[in-house]
Amino acid sequence: MAVQRHSTGSGRITERTSTAPSHFLADVLHGLAQSQKSIPCKYFYDEAGSALFDAICETPEYYPTRTELAIMATHAPEIGEALGRNCQVVELGSGSSLKTRRLLEHLPRPAAYVPVDISGEHLRKSADSLARRFPELDVTPVAADFTRPFDVPALHGSARRVIYFPGSTIGNFPLAEAASLLERTAALAGRGGSLLIGIDLVKDPAILDAAYNDRRGTTAAFNRNLLVRINRELGADFDLGAFRHFAFYNPAEGRVEMHLRSEIEQTVHLAGRTFRFRVGETIHTENSHKYRVEDFRKLASNAGWRSVAAWADLKQFFSVQLFEAISIGSRNG
Repeated sequence: MAVQRHSTGSGRITERTSTAPSHFLADVLHGLAQSQKSIPCKYFYDEAGSALFDAICETPEYYPTRTELAIMATHAPEIGEALGRNCQVVELGSGSSLKTRRLLEHLPRPAAYVPVDISGEHLRKSADSLARRFPELDVTPVAADFTRPFDVPALHGSARRVIYFPGSTIGNFPLAEAASLLERTAALAGRGGSLLIGIDLVKDPAILDAAYNDRRGTTAAFNRNLLVRINRELGADFDLGAFRHFAFYNPAEGRVEMHLRSEIEQTVHLAGRTFRFRVGETIHTENSHKYRVEDFRKLASNAGWRSVAAWADLKQFFSVQLFEAISIGSRNG
C-alpha cells in the first residue's frame, strides 16, 4: 500500500510500508532459547540504534564508512558511467544515504531511487534529504526488512534495476545466508540488472579489534541499545547494567563477532518465559565477515552474478564491486 507524502522540497516522494507482520518477538524468543543465545542484528536499527550507528561511523577507529566514501568520491564518475542511463536504484539498508549522494550525483539521468530500510523514521528523514538534493528524481522509500520478501515499484519503459548494497552489510550474514540473499537480489534485479556492493576486506586483526571496540564506547552503546529496545517494545526486564559489550575477531570463521556478556548470574523475563544466564554467558548479536576479493566474486558467481569491475582503496581495506545478473532462478517474493 502506497501513501503520498509532500516534502518541503520539490522532490517527488512516495512512501511504501511493508505489509509483513512483525517478527521481532518471535525472533527474540527463538534466539534466547538456543544454547548460544542470539538476537538478529537487524533489530539494532530502531531510531536510537540508527543514530548510534551513524555516530559509530564518525569514530576514529571505524574505518569502513570513511574508506567506502573515499572510494566512491574517487571512482563515482567511472561507476556512474559503468551503470549507465535510466537506472532504478534500489538501495538495501539505506541508513543515512551519504554514499548514495555520491552515486546519484554521477549517474546519468537515473529513473528513480528506492531506499529500503527497517528503520522507518530514519528512512523518511534520509529520503526527504535526498529528494531535496535531487528535485527531479522520483524517490520511493520502502520501510521493510530486506531479508524477507518486500515489494518495490515496477520498472517503467527501458529502465533497468541497480541494487545498491553499501556498507558491507552482506558481511553480517553467514555464508549460506549471504548466498541466498545474493540469489534473491539477482531475481530482484532481473537479467541484465546490476549489483553495486561494498565489501570489507581481510586485514590485520588489531585494526578490526579497534574498529569494534572504540574508545568512546559508541559501539558498546549501540550493542546495549538492543536490550533497551527489547525492554521498551517487548516488555522484557533486561538489567542493562548487568551486560557488557564484547567484540573480537574470530580467525577460524573469518569474522568479527559482537556479543553482550552477562556479568552476573541472572534471569530475564519476556512474554511469560524465563531465560537464565550464567556469569560470562553471552548473547551473540552480530557477525561481520571479512572477504578476499576473489572469494566474494566466487560467492556472487554461484548466486547468479557476473563480475564486471571492482574498486578499492590504496590500503586494500575495502572494496566496492560491480556485478551483472545472469541468472534469475530465485524469486524475491
